[in-house]
Amino acid sequence: MNKNYYAILMAGGVGSRFWPVSTAEFPKQFHDMLGTGETLIQKTFTRLSQIIPKENILILTHEDYNSIVLEQLPMVKQEQIILEPVMRNTAPCILYASLKIKKQNPDAIMVVAPSDHWIEDEMQFCSNLQHAFDFCERDENLMTLGILPTFANTGYGYIEFDKLDSRPIKKVKQFREKPDYATARKFIQSRNYLWNAGIFVWSAKSVLKAYEEFQPVMYDHFMNGYEALNTEKEASFIKDNYPLAQNISVDYAILEKAQNVYVLPATFDWNDLGTWGSLYDKLPKDEQENAVVNASVYLENATNNIIRTEGKKLVVIDGLTDYIIVDKDDVLLIYPKNKEQDIKQIVSKLK
Repeated sequence: MNKNYYAILMAGGVGSRFWPVSTAEFPKQFHDMLGTGETLIQKTFTRLSQIIPKENILILTHEDYNSIVLEQLPMVKQEQIILEPVMRNTAPCILYASLKIKKQNPDAIMVVAPSDHWIEDEMQFCSNLQHAFDFCERDENLMTLGILPTFANTGYGYIEFDKLDSRPIKKVKQFREKPDYATARKFIQSRNYLWNAGIFVWSAKSVLKAYEEFQPVMYDHFMNGYEALNTEKEASFIKDNYPLAQNISVDYAILEKAQNVYVLPATFDWNDLGTWGSLYDKLPKDEQENAVVNASVYLENATNNIIRTEGKKLVVIDGLTDYIIVDKDDVLLIYPKNKEQDIKQIVSKLK
């Protein structure tokens, strides 16, 4: 394995659309959402370790989840876990992690990957990732892996690339925000738009150069503590200074401003597992198109439902179609699938 290959595994999100299973105390990346015997972060770590040395995989998460990460990934050392004292979106944490990696290995090439996505063809994933690593090793480029859209999804951001670019890796024209349905349909029909999966590849040098150019305040803010990084003084510097960083995504901070951004259309099946509906799509179904995880069920006139319980509870249903039925501890959720985006708002109201 190439000792210059690194990964930043993003594991700090709360996943509130998967409530009541995913909570602020125990988010979805630490759950076995698919009923496979492995949690999402465990599956992602295993996938990345096929191409990246295990000791070079850094887990970026909130300090509240440190013990969960150590429990679920016992092969990981404490120094591989990068802890955020507060959540500040993706730009500050990626800058922080990239500076730590550069100090450890100035020649590092890294992938930034969410810990809670579903990827089926792992051989194709590794092939795509190797292609991206090779590209970023040759030149100072910023890269993303884009997903070929299968329908007019309004829940994802899109990447527009040059229609006339016939190369496998294409120049990005612009990033587009989550569209309405009519706009999403136009994107699909244009055939030069990809879903933004939030999987990025670049060298430590090129990404830090972009931060220095497009986010000089943030760059200088973290560079003030560069000498402390990877030493016993790091925790104190981060505790005092991290909360002062701007709350902004890496897309807004650098990718939408830089001119050297490229995209590789991925050849693996992908799902961001962002909602109960997206999880339903990936689970096996019975003859009535019901997806069942952990539960024992007796169903009459029940179709297209997702049913999940803890501890093999018996669930009896008659006359429900297109519902999310989830039983977790002292919460029972029975909610229409077509309103799943509203679950996030309900969680905030219940707080």
